[in-house]
Amino acid sequence: MARGSSITGAEQRDGSRRIGALRALGPFLKPYLPWVILGGLALMLTAGVSLVLPMAARRVVDGFAAGDLHLLDQYFIAAIGIALVFACGTGLRYYIVTRLGERVVADVRRAVFDRMIAMSPAYYERLMTGEVLSRITTDTTLILSVIGSSVSYSLRNMLIFSGGLVAMLITSVKLTGLVLLIVPVMILPILALGRRLRALSRENQDFIAESSGNASEALLSAQTVQAYSAEATAQARFARITEDSYRSALRRITVRALLTIIIIFVVFSGILGVLWIGARDVQAGVMSAGELVQFVIYSGMVAGSTAALSEIWGELQRAAGATERLAELLDARDTVADPAAPTRLEGRARGEIRFDDVTFHYPARPDIAALEGISLTIAPGETVALVGPSGAGKSTVFQLLLRFYDPESGTVRLDGIALPDMTRAEFRRQLALVPQDPVIFADTARENIRFGRPDATDAEVEAAARAAAADTFIRTLPKGYDSYVGERGVMLSGGQKQRIAIARAILRDAPVLLLDEATSALDAESEQLVQAAVDALSAERTTLIVAHRLATVKKADRILVFDEGRIIAEGTHDSLVAEGGLYARLARLQFTEGLAAE
Repeated sequence: MARGSSITGAEQRDGSRRIGALRALGPFLKPYLPWVILGGLALMLTAGVSLVLPMAARRVVDGFAAGDLHLLDQYFIAAIGIALVFACGTGLRYYIVTRLGERVVADVRRAVFDRMIAMSPAYYERLMTGEVLSRITTDTTLILSVIGSSVSYSLRNMLIFSGGLVAMLITSVKLTGLVLLIVPVMILPILALGRRLRALSRENQDFIAESSGNASEALLSAQTVQAYSAEATAQARFARITEDSYRSALRRITVRALLTIIIIFVVFSGILGVLWIGARDVQAGVMSAGELVQFVIYSGMVAGSTAALSEIWGELQRAAGATERLAELLDARDTVADPAAPTRLEGRARGEIRFDDVTFHYPARPDIAALEGISLTIAPGETVALVGPSGAGKSTVFQLLLRFYDPESGTVRLDGIALPDMTRAEFRRQLALVPQDPVIFADTARENIRFGRPDATDAEVEAAARAAAADTFIRTLPKGYDSYVGERGVMLSGGQKQRIAIARAILRDAPVLLLDEATSALDAESEQLVQAAVDALSAERTTLIVAHRLATVKKADRILVFDEGRIIAEGTHDSLVAEGGLYARLARLQFTEGLAAE
């Protein structure tokens, strides 16, 4: 299985080398600039207080050496006050930055979801939905860690590093100069291993996304997996991806651990050597014991902040990779887009549909024409059936009419207006779809029907259910219309799902009705009831039907026969049977024999 989207692995690795990817979070932070400023002020307060404490320690040590107990008591009381300020400042900083992190991450998740839910199906031919979910969850969690703690922590340590360095210079220029000699030695491993760490961090996130995508695919198809006794295969596949992810994480952890070891050893070894020289200066009377203690504390703070920054650098690399991946989704270009200056439909559409010499290939099958040179006109209120063998192009007509894809050539029009000239939301409001595989959401039966028109009243929902022959079975559910039907409607049979989908379309009350095998999962009695509702619904609407049932096709005003992406015949049921050919053969095999069997 290929990881990621259409972006190549090389491009992904090159992008992960830039910590500047975190700048993409700027637009999400901008609305909360006051909170950023407050967090910065609290940060400077706590860092400043931290830098004052070693000075107090120096005074205490020198005061103790001088035997001035009164001064010693004053310094201890002052130190307690400083500790209180430090505690309050730290708590305030934590509250502000954590709240800011949660707010920004919530906004990022919403922005990514809003972008992804509007992407055309062509986009998801290149990217698994499970990977999108991984980015929305795992990657945003990394960003939360950075905004909520790592950035604040790194800035605090940078302030302590710079402030401590200045204080060290003030205390002893000689010792500080010796300490600074170890800086180049410390920078080298950061530069050498940092790039490797960034690449490994991005690779690790890719594996996590692949693992999530694989798990999502398998769990959503659990019944099929179990029906074919393929649990072991699914388990082995997930185990392989999980192990790949683990090995990638192990490589990242190893590099980061090595970086940490080198930096901490270099820093503390250097400081211990400098302190050895400082101890000799105290012995020689060049500096006081309090000054050495102050220098030791500042040295420890600078060393600690340096080590912490090396740790945080790794976190920032991971967050940069996560931000890049989210930015890829936010910047994704859809092949289907709304026009800058859309044409408006005045009121309710009449329902005239026209295909002008339309040719289309699915992106995943560029060598096979799903539709080729299709031209047809469907009059307002006309009922047209599309028939033909599987893969002939019938459902593709629906895909283009809903503008899930755009044709390579030709134009699809509604009421004479080309679909790309209107916003998708504008013309889709004029359409109601009943798919062959009905989509049922993890909600109540009532809300699943109301999905067709969110502002519908309970009475309108129930009337639509009655029209779709769904009312009776819904009322037998434990809580009637308020019964939870489970994820993808697992509590319902195939026929019940279809009736809810039909009720949803009836409730939508759109001028164009698209029925894709809408009655295929119904028993004979339910089909008669639903067919009567569909007939009544079709009377005042333009209706396109993909169906193999004889009763549905025979009632159509016109039948279009598709084969290999072309319309090879059209007419009424009787005229097409009389002509012979593909339709007559389909009618004999799929209709007459099926009817006899029934």
